[in-house]
Amino acid sequence: MHDPRIGDSTGELVDRRGLSDADVEQVVEVMNALRNWHEAAERMSESSRRYMRLNETDMRALRYLIAAHHQKRLVTPGALTDYLGISTASTTKLLDRLEKGGHVRRGPHPSDRRALTVAVTDATRKDARESVGRQHARRFTVAAELTPADRAVVIGFLDALTATEVAEDGEDGATGDR
Repeated sequence: MHDPRIGDSTGELVDRRGLSDADVEQVVEVMNALRNWHEAAERMSESSRRYMRLNETDMRALRYLIAAHHQKRLVTPGALTDYLGISTASTTKLLDRLEKGGHVRRGPHPSDRRALTVAVTDATRKDARESVGRQHARRFTVAAELTPADRAVVIGFLDALTATEVAEDGEDGATGDR
């Protein structure tokens, strides 16, 4: 329902009082632009997953491992389990799959003989940098070209939009647990 004049012609859901036709039209354009951005981001994400032959959880794991690499942090399977919010059995299957695909390697922990570490391979880190990394760099450039005042408006708008989320239990997304 991007255009309340069509999807909510009676004004039951969307209060348009005080808005001119031009204002409503511009709000609809904002909502359409957001939809277009969301669809573009989804296409990029799907393209990256297809290129790397991975699912969303696999990609989240790799992003986490790449960030840890850049921060020079060791990652254990337990830390990955906690980050992803999945079971240890699922983490083991995920790591088996990623290791078989040449995306990660497991090794001994340098200070705890009972523990393992998990690291992203150089080849996967390079692939991610050349695909997803370049996309993010272009997006950063677009945001950097805004004035500080315009960035503040965009941040405020997106934060307010995020706060409209209602969790399934009816709690406000801004205060509910995620």
